[in-house]
Amino acid sequence: MSIIYKLPYEWLVGLRYTRAGKRSGRNRFISFISMISVAGIALGAAALIVVLSVMNGFQKEVTDRMLSVLAHIEIYDVRGAMPDWRAVERDAARNRAVVAAAPFADVQGMLLRDGVMKPVLLRGILPAQEAGVSEVARQMRRGRLDQLTPGSMHIVLGSALAKSLDVGVGERVTMLLGSVGGGAGAGGSGAGPRTQTFTVVGLFEAGHYEFDSTLAFANLDDAVAAARADGPAGVRLRLRDMHAAPQVAAELRAALSGDVVMRDWSQVNAIWFAAVQSQKRMMFIILAMIIAVAAFNLVSTLVMTVKDKQSDIAILRTLGASPRSIMKIFIVQGTLVGLLGSALGVLLGVTVALNVDVIVPAIERVLGVQFLSKEIYLISEIPSELRWPDVASIGALAVVLAFLSTLYPSWAAARVKPAQALRYE
Repeated sequence: MSIIYKLPYEWLVGLRYTRAGKRSGRNRFISFISMISVAGIALGAAALIVVLSVMNGFQKEVTDRMLSVLAHIEIYDVRGAMPDWRAVERDAARNRAVVAAAPFADVQGMLLRDGVMKPVLLRGILPAQEAGVSEVARQMRRGRLDQLTPGSMHIVLGSALAKSLDVGVGERVTMLLGSVGGGAGAGGSGAGPRTQTFTVVGLFEAGHYEFDSTLAFANLDDAVAAARADGPAGVRLRLRDMHAAPQVAAELRAALSGDVVMRDWSQVNAIWFAAVQSQKRMMFIILAMIIAVAAFNLVSTLVMTVKDKQSDIAILRTLGASPRSIMKIFIVQGTLVGLLGSALGVLLGVTVALNVDVIVPAIERVLGVQFLSKEIYLISEIPSELRWPDVASIGALAVVLAFLSTLYPSWAAARVKPAQALRYE
């Protein structure tokens, strides 16, 4: 308490005005408007923290699930096939950022089963090496990835793809392929599509609907044979730091010989990442408007306070207070309201953001709804990732807007003429 009384008198008066007396109806109304301003700032800041945390979590979750299947860098041969992939793999492994490499072959087609047809990307892999560049082996729900042996024509399907085809482990599916393939084996024959029969030996689930519903794996030799290609399409790389992928790709582009092209993971879904960043910026601006509206309510609160306290201001002026000191009083009052609203908003926002995984399922159970559909949003649970720099910037924004809202009322208070204010007292 002694510390408070050692504050400059401008702070003491500003603190007293913040607590607004409750004796008259007018003071009670001003106090009510002040509390509305605090609540508005708090709710705006909390909403902004929660929304940005959910969007951060959504981006991280989808990115992690993408990268559980995608490689950090893919190296392609411009000829469409890379027969000398082992040399490319050795050259790429010389870069210290590369921790694993594996060949691959991608074949587009349609899977047929009892009259049901679904598009599929068949990826040929070497199971032993694939474990180094993706997490598919750990995502197997039935069967094992090492059952994809050369010449077996075995296939591993995504769980959603298998469900849509109503096929299980041990059953056969037919793949419809284009009539023309690469390499000498393609020949010049065939006007119609080709078919290839595979036996399902396993199911995987990446947790990313796009992959679970369209991706399948086979042995590299079987995929190359089905595509009638001269070899794998290229080599996939795993890095120590996925965020260094663009830089490492540029280094490899300069170091590798031959006609190769490279694509890092950020380019695979560049439109999606750009859309998420754009949405985050727009949501920040839109929700910041809520804080701005609540902060600008302080203008009306302080204007009413100035009108109500004209006699007090006049007495302070006659006692020697300068216009600058009068301005400080109302700046202190408004800024304290902003600080209180910001603190409450940050506390509420952080609490909700850290417990989204508990709060949202509870709301879904009570209302009997599901907020996210796998088919639309790729994931079915609302994730959240709280980033403290976001929290700090939101709290600072709320305080700055509250401070700016105090400038005009404070300036008006400093212009009060003592003689005129006391004339009718």
